Amino acid sequence: MSSSSGVVVDGAIRAAWDSYRVLERRTPAEDRQEARRRVGAAVEAYGREEVSRGTVFLVGVLTGYLIAERAGRADPLDPLSDLIPAVIRRLPAFEAADPAQVPMVTGVLMAAAMGMDTVAWRDRFGRITDEEALVHGFVLCLLADLFDSLAGRPGVIDRMMRETFDSMAAGHG
Repeated sequence: MSSSSGVVVDGAIRAAWDSYRVLERRTPAEDRQEARRRVGAAVEAYGREEVSRGTVFLVGVLTGYLIAERAGRADPLDPLSDLIPAVIRRLPAFEAADPAQVPMVTGVLMAAAMGMDTVAWRDRFGRITDEEALVHGFVLCLLADLFDSLAGRPGVIDRMMRETFDSMAAGHG
């Protein structure tokens, strides 16, 4: 199912965001259950690896957006001195984050900051282990929190992403 071209199945990308919604404490219980169900269905349909690649894709999207969004401002977000260190420094807050995975997730963030296709970049290193996938998920959570914090509106990135997925689904129907 995976390819080196950086293409990820839409359903796996949606499931990757749903994984974030499962971890996000502000997600209402009913929505969390629905998100958990969609993640399970996507893993069954596409495999855990493809959902993990979806997470790597979203890390790239959010990183690129955060950098571009702040570029023209008086307080731009420099990827090397601001964004990447801020995310990596906060990873230990997740007890399940394996420190051995930090170099790879840092590499994905660097690839995104350089405008590279994060999925194609990550695919060059082989299969994503469960331990690594978990840490990519934590990075996605931290990027989403940063996005919300910079926007000054908790939950804004979740609303934007869900609207995007809903419009993608409507376009396929």
